[in-house]
Amino acid sequence: MNYHKRLIPKLGQSHFLFGPRGSGKSTWLRHAYPKALFLDLLDPVLFRELNSRPERLKEEISKAPLGQPVIIDEIQKAPALLDVIHQSAEGTGRERQFILTGSSARKLKRSGVNLLGGRLLWRQFHPYLAAELGGRFDLALAVQQGMLPLALASKSPEKTLRSYASLYIQQEVREEASVRDLGAFSRFLEAVSLSHGGQLNLNDLSRECSVTRKSVEGYLDVLEDMMLAYRLNVFEKRAKRLLASHPKFYFFDAGVFQAIRPRNPLDSGREIGGGALEGLVGQHLRAWLSFAQGKNELFYWRTRAGLEVDFVLFGEAGFYALEVKSRGKVQPSDVAGLKAFKRDYPEAKVALLSPAPTVNSIDYVPCLDLRQFLLGIKPEKPLPGLG
Repeated sequence: MNYHKRLIPKLGQSHFLFGPRGSGKSTWLRHAYPKALFLDLLDPVLFRELNSRPERLKEEISKAPLGQPVIIDEIQKAPALLDVIHQSAEGTGRERQFILTGSSARKLKRSGVNLLGGRLLWRQFHPYLAAELGGRFDLALAVQQGMLPLALASKSPEKTLRSYASLYIQQEVREEASVRDLGAFSRFLEAVSLSHGGQLNLNDLSRECSVTRKSVEGYLDVLEDMMLAYRLNVFEKRAKRLLASHPKFYFFDAGVFQAIRPRNPLDSGREIGGGALEGLVGQHLRAWLSFAQGKNELFYWRTRAGLEVDFVLFGEAGFYALEVKSRGKVQPSDVAGLKAFKRDYPEAKVALLSPAPTVNSIDYVPCLDLRQFLLGIKPEKPLPGLG
């Protein structure tokens, strides 16, 4: 697969750019800033030189073309370089733009290194958006293979995803020195994949993996620090009903979820595909929010009586409630959660998303074509069909 132009706005100031390995950070930066000084810490020779003597970075920075940024890839591998960058920013290099990328923020957080006194913005990078693939976006294929550029560029995406799940994740965990028992962590990965798109119960996970609840909490922190998974809390603002207490869990990419989740004779293809489809929508919404102005958060909503809304977006970018269904033949029961949410929060814009819905609305709830909705999600643009 050829390189697809990313719809990612450039920032004119220095910033951290964090995202999972394989999401295309380095490729995008090389296309977006072709004349920039690019220092790749995955290069073993360069890594040894700079890690052993961080002050050598000043010499490298001096080689950067005027008016061009200095890009340091995988900064978490050499946190000591941040002190040199700080000095450069405070000295004659004050006008120099730095872009520092990483696939994990864990080592930086745990080591208490200099994070440049909050001078750099934090920005998160995501897999492809459907709009970036355009006419080549295939919804059914995206549910199976996800949107990770590393996988989509492969001649064998499913094999690449299996390798990503079995080799890359454990390699990164080992390098981060975050987990001592990789066998237990592997069991945890498979067990937590069964919670993808569902409520997360740490006690159940602990029993399933034969590890302590504290270990499960640590494993979840590892996945989130490496940006491989995320949790959604229940939307509780101005709550009028008794609500669920457990968060929902998702892997960052539908294809990675499909590769990790074990199969068994009791599996329902619709159940797995439905979870992957929901996750595909979730990853698009997270990407959209990461480019939106102001403070915004993503939640879900579920009452103890069982009424549920898959995604609630709340913040300066707007207030939306979205339900995802994997079938086109929708019915009144599919919008029960949205109708209840709308009664409690009349300010919210609500919609049901499904592949080729058979009706345009149910009980005044809009039914939007899911493929067209995903194709219409673009950075710094309104959510499609919800204007």
